[in-house]
Amino acid sequence: MSTLEIRDLQVSVKLPEGELKPILAGVDLTVKSGETHAIMGPNGSGKSTLAYSIAGHPKYEITGGTVTLDGENVLDMTVDERARAGLFLAMQYPVEVPGVSVANFLRTAKTAIDGEAPKLRTWAGELRGAMEKLQMDPAFAQRNVNEGFSGGEKKRHEIMQLELLKPKMAILDETDSGLDIDALRIVSEGVNRVRETGETGLLLITHYTRILRYIKPDFVHVFVAGKIVQEGGPELAEQLEAEGYERYVGTRV
Repeated sequence: MSTLEIRDLQVSVKLPEGELKPILAGVDLTVKSGETHAIMGPNGSGKSTLAYSIAGHPKYEITGGTVTLDGENVLDMTVDERARAGLFLAMQYPVEVPGVSVANFLRTAKTAIDGEAPKLRTWAGELRGAMEKLQMDPAFAQRNVNEGFSGGEKKRHEIMQLELLKPKMAILDETDSGLDIDALRIVSEGVNRVRETGETGLLLITHYTRILRYIKPDFVHVFVAGKIVQEGGPELAEQLEAEGYERYVGTRV
C-alpha cells in the first residue's frame, strides 16, 4: 500500500519578467494505492499546475507545503528520482522524441525504474500484449516516440507506458483531451485494468464528466482558484455536469 500526501501545497509560476505569479493556494490531498481521485474544475484553476508541480516541472516554484510518497519528500527529488520512486505523469500534450523508438524508450524506462533490464524474450511478449490491448499496430514499436502520432495514438501510448511501468501513483492530466468516442473507450479500459490491480493510485484531472462514465472515481474534488473547494463521491461529478462550476467561481481562497 502506497500513499501520496499533499499538504498545504503552494506553487507559483515563473513569469518571463522574473516575477512569481501564485497559482496554487494551499492544496491538501491524500491518494492511496487502489484509489481513483478525479480533480475537476474550470480552465485556469490550477489543475495542470498541480500535476506538473508534483512531477517536478522547472517552470513552477514551490513556495510552501509538502508532497510525500510513502513518507519520502518528493520535493527534494529530481524529476528522474520521482519517476524511480513510483510517480507517473501522463501529459495533456505528450512530447515527441525524434530518434528514439517506442520499444527502446519503454525498455530503457523499465530498466531505470526496476534497476535491471527486463529479459528480452519476456519483455517482447509484454510489449506486444500491451499494444494488442490498446489496439495499437505492432509497427508503432519501431516508430519514434510520438512522432507523427495522432492525438489518440499519443494517449494510447501513454496508457501503454502506464500498464508496463506499473507506477505507485499515476497522474493523468486531461487524458480524455482530443479523443474520439472509440479512443476514449480504449484508453479508459487501459486505465481500468491498472486500477483493478489495486497497486496504483490514480489522480485523474479533467474538465468533463465523459471520461468518468468509463472510469468510476472513488472521490471527486472540485478545484477552483488554486485549491480544493469541495469534495465528494461520484455523485458530485454528476452534479457538476448538470450545474457547471458557476456556483464555485466566487469561492474565496
